[in-house]
Amino acid sequence: MNVERSRLTSDASGRLEDILKDVAGFQQFRRTDSRAANPTSQGATLRALGGNASSRALVLLDGVPLADPFTGYIPFSSIDPSGLASVRVTRGGGAGPFGAGAVAGTIELESGGPVSLPAIRASSSIGSRDSSSLAAGSLVHLGQGFLVLTGGWDRGDGYTLIPAAQRGPADVSAHYDSWRFGLRAVASVAPGLELQTSGSTFGDHRLRGLAGTNSKSRGTDASVRLVGNGRWPFEILAYIQERDFASGFVSINADRSVAIKTLDQYATPSTGLGGKIEIRPTLDANHLLRIGADVHSASGATHEFFRFQAGTPTALRRAGGLVQNYGVYAEDHWKLGALTLTGGARVDRWQIHNGSLVERAIPGGNTTQVVDFANRSGTRPTARAAALLALSPNLSVRTAGYIGFRIPTLNELYRPFRVGADATAANADLKLERLKGLEGGATLKLDPVARLDVTIFWNRLENAVSNATLGVGPGQFPQVGFVGAGGTFRQRMNVDAIVVRGVEVGASTTAGPLRLNASYAFSDAVVRASGLTAALDHKRPAQSPRHQASATLAWIPHVDPLISATLRYTSSQFEDDLETRKLPDALTVDAVASLPLARGVHLVLRGENLFGVKVVSGVSATGVEDLGTPRTIWVGFRVAR
Repeated sequence: MNVERSRLTSDASGRLEDILKDVAGFQQFRRTDSRAANPTSQGATLRALGGNASSRALVLLDGVPLADPFTGYIPFSSIDPSGLASVRVTRGGGAGPFGAGAVAGTIELESGGPVSLPAIRASSSIGSRDSSSLAAGSLVHLGQGFLVLTGGWDRGDGYTLIPAAQRGPADVSAHYDSWRFGLRAVASVAPGLELQTSGSTFGDHRLRGLAGTNSKSRGTDASVRLVGNGRWPFEILAYIQERDFASGFVSINADRSVAIKTLDQYATPSTGLGGKIEIRPTLDANHLLRIGADVHSASGATHEFFRFQAGTPTALRRAGGLVQNYGVYAEDHWKLGALTLTGGARVDRWQIHNGSLVERAIPGGNTTQVVDFANRSGTRPTARAAALLALSPNLSVRTAGYIGFRIPTLNELYRPFRVGADATAANADLKLERLKGLEGGATLKLDPVARLDVTIFWNRLENAVSNATLGVGPGQFPQVGFVGAGGTFRQRMNVDAIVVRGVEVGASTTAGPLRLNASYAFSDAVVRASGLTAALDHKRPAQSPRHQASATLAWIPHVDPLISATLRYTSSQFEDDLETRKLPDALTVDAVASLPLARGVHLVLRGENLFGVKVVSGVSATGVEDLGTPRTIWVGFRVAR
């Protein structure tokens, strides 16, 4: 499925994670976005393959993986959708470049260039709760190449995450403050040879509704790509990511009057390195062959104060390691008249090395525990095969089968965390996740401006990493220390499998200036578990809705005005693995109006959750709710020339 540029510039929130909800089955772990969520909960996945917050979808920007090297989350606040040319989403396991991370699918973001971006663009908005947003970009032609500069800043006092009837004196607004800068240059260095370079940096600060729950993330990324377009097209890519993350956690008393620090992850520096080499030999007009090799390395460690007593830490912990992956792949698209066959295979060598845990007492710094985890490595083959048959100019059918795998992130292996009274421990012994999947579907083009896509799928994710309940408070538990009454102790564990059967539907049509795009996903997901996780058997994965739907109706005449409304529905889902805390369904409506004032200048009105629907994104063991975005109104200007 493709997300067009017109949609990337006309969402009510202006945030990529919300735009991706147009794609049936896309989700993050929680229903809050990058203004109020803890960043580590913002993994990207598809097809209800949830259970924890890790990204099970591979997200690429101009071919470069975006996930944080340590935690695996996607830094959505660092991406300006208006600077993208398109988004392409492929569901199911991948066998192409960096395919080891694509167990749920691949989300490919393509940066804009001269075809899609104006020479100068800028926007400024003010919104509810003293929110403001600024963004600007410039495209400069340089000979046969071009240079794109981008920047942005978003801030707001935020909303109170707890409903009025449940909040106490310690509850405050969840404010946010983020910025980003980027530079991308594309130059022709020889006939048929193009050099692409890019660099970006971002910072993000959020407060999750209680003093002491600050999170801070920052990053600096750079990449170089050489693209050849001769008889044997090729691509050479290298990239580096330097990231850091910090987060505080607190416990709160029954009347929510006092919040006490329980964990301070004051630094989580990490580095991601990688690259690929790919050639596309020209066999004949009916073949598109790709042969390549890629490498990805992620290293980092969490540094944290824990075992707080009267607000003072008594212990210091450092835990981290190194994950590496080397892969070779080949893929061919072969057109045989009305039939197109696609076959691809990968072989990956993976390594988990240098894992360690060191704990020291405070004060004094005496070492109380040192653990060096065993190095692990292995080789995994993966593959994807697909067929597309055009039965007529208006009707085609398709089928695909695939196997894939995912290496646990450093975050899952080594970093414990807390959410309210609940605490979750890491697990350095996690196994690799392994995916098997089948799907089939059809595409019907009713006329040149109407399209219907239907897909039926079956996925089985073996050794799925889930947050499994192992105990309840009050009591002392490994890694996390004391868990109070009403709190739950969990640990990241491999369950036998998550099995998902489902249907995805996408539809679009145009009638004059009116455009309708809609999607729907039904996902029947169930956990298969035994041993320590047997209590999860036959339950639905946490935070995995059964039904998701989205529809956008837009009025886009040939001249400038644009008016659109987006309806989104998410069915009920469970907060926890044992299905004891249920989140109700939610139906929200967003709207955007862009009205011309002068050439290239528009007045933009945006409304999120226009009817103020209560969206519950979390429920604690004591029944305290955590809320998603309330009604938010924006007024601003956009310039594009």
